[in-house]
Amino acid sequence: MARDRLFHILRFLHFEDNDNPPSRDDPDYDKLWKIRKIFDILSNKFCEMYNPTEHLAVDEVIVYKRRVIFRQYIPKERKRFGIKIYKLCHSLGYTYDMSVYSGKQRQHATAEITATHGTVLQVIRRVEGLGHKVFTDNYFTSPALFDDLFQRKINAYGTVRHDRRGMPRDSGPKSLKMKREDILTRVRGNLRAVRWKDRRDVYVLTNMHSPPVEGNFTDDSGNAIKPRVVEDYNAYMGFVDKSDRMVNSYGIARRTWKWTMKLFFHLTDMTILNAFIIHKSSGGKMAHKSFREVLVRDLILSHEENVTASGVSRGRPSPFPSQLSRLEVKHSQHWPSKGKQRRCRVCSLKKQTRSTLYFCNKCDVGLCIVSCFEKWHKTCEPVSR
Repeated sequence: MARDRLFHILRFLHFEDNDNPPSRDDPDYDKLWKIRKIFDILSNKFCEMYNPTEHLAVDEVIVYKRRVIFRQYIPKERKRFGIKIYKLCHSLGYTYDMSVYSGKQRQHATAEITATHGTVLQVIRRVEGLGHKVFTDNYFTSPALFDDLFQRKINAYGTVRHDRRGMPRDSGPKSLKMKREDILTRVRGNLRAVRWKDRRDVYVLTNMHSPPVEGNFTDDSGNAIKPRVVEDYNAYMGFVDKSDRMVNSYGIARRTWKWTMKLFFHLTDMTILNAFIIHKSSGGKMAHKSFREVLVRDLILSHEENVTASGVSRGRPSPFPSQLSRLEVKHSQHWPSKGKQRRCRVCSLKKQTRSTLYFCNKCDVGLCIVSCFEKWHKTCEPVSR
């Protein structure tokens, strides 16, 4: 397909009526209204088609780099500016639930529930009461959030900023100096705050680990021994990054498209990845690239079957007759051979007298090798003048 034709088709790809936009003065105005329906449909299907494993991770990814009114900045990401998507993923990279940041949220009823607190509660709403273990980074983690998750029968673990509200004040860097390999633990109810000193201070918060023993711990080589809570974080926190890498491995979207199109095709990539993960978890052997290639072929074949069944032919007409050419039949054995001189059958039908040394090995008729051989075999009826 030509580039200009593709862009012309994309001009008419819409999910809402642009001539009837919602009012910006509406307090419930949704900045994602142009794509909200398709986003909600896919989000619901992701949860409906798969049961996640015990360990889940919540993190953020950047999708669109160009200018958009709710563009965000994440310094740790390779694409630092763009649309921010919060995702709940499991170990294989399956996106179970997601949410798009579209601007500053309205104030919550209590000051304890921050914007990040509300975001986590939104993406885990479909796994409440099932006993999952959720991992977060220091952008989301807070004692108030973990207390809330524990009440919803969800265990949580993650790195945390030492100055978060509710964190113990006697474990901060200003109140207590620690040397390398030191471990400090503070316990409050079912929460454990751990400070571990490696090259720099690492603060973690958990409600599913036993509190590690305090002290200074090294191995025989003098290297710091990682607490179990730090090892678990390194093992389980990368689920969202894994999903993002796999989505972008064979991405459909292109840089020149506007944000609604970019987000739509990112959701399409995410849907294909989720389908591939379901295929793998069901015993499938195909690689990610092969799965996409088979999917494309099946979509094309199903389209051709639908066109044939309806009797309506769309697109550009074929340059050859619709009948199957004799040369296209497998093992047809219509090959040119050289022998005694004889009259060309096609030229004779045109009332022309022309001799040739070439003939068809199967049809046993003389044919000029340059043009008449092809005309004879690609026209089911005799060629007329």
